[in-house]
Amino acid sequence: MTASVLICIANGSEEIETVTTTDLLVRAGIKVTLASVTDDGSIEITASRGVRIVADIPIIKVADEPFDAIVLPGGVKGAETFRDSPLVVEKARRMHLDGKIVAAICAAPALVLEYHQLFPIGNMTGYPTMKNQIAANKWVDKRVYFDERVNLLTSQGPATTFDFALKLIELLVGRDIAGKVASQLILPNGINDYLEQ
Repeated sequence: MTASVLICIANGSEEIETVTTTDLLVRAGIKVTLASVTDDGSIEITASRGVRIVADIPIIKVADEPFDAIVLPGGVKGAETFRDSPLVVEKARRMHLDGKIVAAICAAPALVLEYHQLFPIGNMTGYPTMKNQIAANKWVDKRVYFDERVNLLTSQGPATTFDFALKLIELLVGRDIAGKVASQLILPNGINDYLEQ
């Protein structure tokens, strides 16, 4: 069965984190659903730098659908929209309780996951200037961090999106496929290319 991922987007979501994650997951053969989180149910959002992105469907129409992972991109305004959306918060909570992967990057770990205490024992990273909004005993200063105890994947920002998406691919469909996707990208040094053991 094909792995499936729900990526939430809202006005103010970070473009690189949204599009790069989507692109790499699709390259790995993962089914991606982009769900808009808007008050009026529209599927077009304006991202943090003014780029317009069209979602597949409004979040309300897929809130009860099963997925293997949920992704919350950063961008402060977008993350605040997720924080204030009962649908997004409850979807993330239910997926966590069902043992699925919850993945958040940049502002989303602090503004959504920590704000709502969705992971009382989950360690996480996030955008470094938001470190003070995550409990000191949970903070991990790494580009990408997976807490296997609670299936929580977090990352720090736009340039760590490659690390984030490749790790999510590894978790969902395996290291070999993550390596195949990485080999297409000409990654800079410091990003795990999955070619070395």
